[in-house]
Amino acid sequence: MSRLRVFIIDDEPLARDRVRALLADEPAVELAGEFGNGPEAIAAIARHEPEIVFIDVEMPGCNGLEVVKALPAQARPAVLFVTAHEQFAIEAFAVQAVDYLLKPFDSDRFQVALKRAIEHVRTRKSPEALKAGTNDAAGTAAKQERLAVKVDGRVVFVRPEEIRWIEAADNYVILHVANRRLMVRETMSAIEERLSGCGFARVNRSAIVNIEEVQELHPTFHGDYTVHLRDGTELPLSRSLRGQLTRFTGGTGNASVQS
Repeated sequence: MSRLRVFIIDDEPLARDRVRALLADEPAVELAGEFGNGPEAIAAIARHEPEIVFIDVEMPGCNGLEVVKALPAQARPAVLFVTAHEQFAIEAFAVQAVDYLLKPFDSDRFQVALKRAIEHVRTRKSPEALKAGTNDAAGTAAKQERLAVKVDGRVVFVRPEEIRWIEAADNYVILHVANRRLMVRETMSAIEERLSGCGFARVNRSAIVNIEEVQELHPTFHGDYTVHLRDGTELPLSRSLRGQLTRFTGGTGNASVQS
């Protein structure tokens, strides 16, 4: 199997030296380029298409997050952020980063991150993944594997399919996940955007539901409906969002309408 090409993108020479030294004894990869600013990195990634990229967050020209966002989602390499700033972790995983290395890190932590990147690339290149990507490239690019949220100073990772529904709570949102609730300082609009393409729908101003958790739709008075979830939660369906009905009854095939 051919070696995977790696780019190092960091404006600090010593930081690049550190990553380069750790890559030297890794037989599965080869260093294909080093860059010290965002614009140069964007052009080089588009031209040479490396499989793995180690990238700093704060750099001149444009930061690492902006570099990743500038690349087509379906053509992005496996991205490993390498930074001294922990506050960018949520944004990093929102752009589908494979891992987030906080400086300083040791060789064991580096190898864990590199292994994840290699597995990510090889899985994506498997015949099954390539076939799925051909059939539904847009859906594959949009779907989130994990959602990173900040809870009580910690970064917690949640799979979208684990979230039953989301509730607005002043300046926070509450994620109802299995037998626990996670209170996250984020707006409903922001969390709705992050879950775009993952099978969620807004049912009223204060609630977003996982479509797979919808069990029934009960009509009430004057043509209104109540959404019943599998865990017993009942939520009103806003009249202004009545068009979401087709996503429940026609899009999934799992919800029934009770009359």
